[in-house]
Amino acid sequence: MNAMEIFTIAKDVKNEIVIEKSRFICTLKKVQTEAEAQDFIKAIKKEYWNATHNCSAYLLNEQAQRSSDDGEPSGTAGIPMLEVLRKKNVQGVAAVVTRYFGGVKLGAGGLVRAYTNSVAEAIKKAGRAKRVELGVFVFTVNPNDSGKILNMLYADNRYAIKQVAYEERTKITFLITKDEQQEAEQYLTQLLQMSVELEFVESQFTEIAVEQ
Repeated sequence: MNAMEIFTIAKDVKNEIVIEKSRFICTLKKVQTEAEAQDFIKAIKKEYWNATHNCSAYLLNEQAQRSSDDGEPSGTAGIPMLEVLRKKNVQGVAAVVTRYFGGVKLGAGGLVRAYTNSVAEAIKKAGRAKRVELGVFVFTVNPNDSGKILNMLYADNRYAIKQVAYEERTKITFLITKDEQQEAEQYLTQLLQMSVELEFVESQFTEIAVEQ
């Protein structure tokens, strides 16, 4: 696996397992910001207000990651949950494992395995999607020529047009990978018989479902 590849969950899920009469309900949600992750955790705690514990972990990227044992013995819940997110290489994900105690103590090792398995099973149920970084690139043309140029681009369809803005100059926006910029400029220059320089605007992520 390419070390640079980034994954997330394909969909939000809720999955329950029972271990020694304790119910472990794992809820996974895709999140983009720490505030969104924290709001999600608060919402789950409110939903399962009568649970014994609502342990949590979220991983946005290498810099933004947090975990909480929520009353379980230190290091037996939140960190193991976060470790599963790391090992599964999923980012932009928040996890809450809700536990209803069934009367049988699991011990530290048993708790680690329970919370680890709970998150792993939920990720398996959710499926994974590869996050692909795309660049938003723009180039402008004379409005008088835009109709002919757009017809050529749509007919060729090698690079999908994201947006067309009719301003003082017509602004045509493409969504391609950054690695494709030079190749795209050369190709479009040849196709349109005019000099094409693509201006990078911002990055966006798209998701492609992958097999487990």
